[in-house]
Amino acid sequence: MREIILASGSPRRRELLETAGIPFVVKTGSTDESTDQKDPESVVRELSRRKCLAAAGDGEDGIYLGADTVVACGNPCTILGKPSDEADAFRMISMLQGRGHQVWTGVTMAEKQNGGVIRSVTEAVKTDVKVVPMTADEIRSYVATKEPMDKAGAYGIQGLFSRYIEKIDGSYPNVVGLPVHIVYKILRMWGIPGIG
Repeated sequence: MREIILASGSPRRRELLETAGIPFVVKTGSTDESTDQKDPESVVRELSRRKCLAAAGDGEDGIYLGADTVVACGNPCTILGKPSDEADAFRMISMLQGRGHQVWTGVTMAEKQNGGVIRSVTEAVKTDVKVVPMTADEIRSYVATKEPMDKAGAYGIQGLFSRYIEKIDGSYPNVVGLPVHIVYKILRMWGIPGIG
């Protein structure tokens, strides 16, 4: 069986794949995450592809999976990645409270055989999320938990922040950080043994 290699150190992505029963190993590396793209869909497509192909470039044969998640809100659109510090996390949550926003995740999968990438697919998924109105004290209290610090948009829907989520429209795993249905769809489309 061809090994599935997750090019991400995210514990949430690992947990989502484990829960879905998709076997994988982790291979992380450093990738430049700067981009000139302004559209959130284009950002996550570009960065997921870059992460995936960087891992595949110097790795063994297998199926590589790269992902990137951002939060987008407002018009014109502001793209929120991971906060740089607590003040940045406060700023981000202040922007999101009491309104809707979008969570975008790009997924790239590439198959490497005989030292070269033989095929790859990149997709992007959007989920709409509505956050209840929050007071400044509630935001400060949440930021003080440190939960926001390694998450796009400065919140984790699966954690303490769940109390502030009014509704979502779309894939819940996408908001956590990986639309697992896309991973499964690609693996099944490629005829990977043990999938489907």
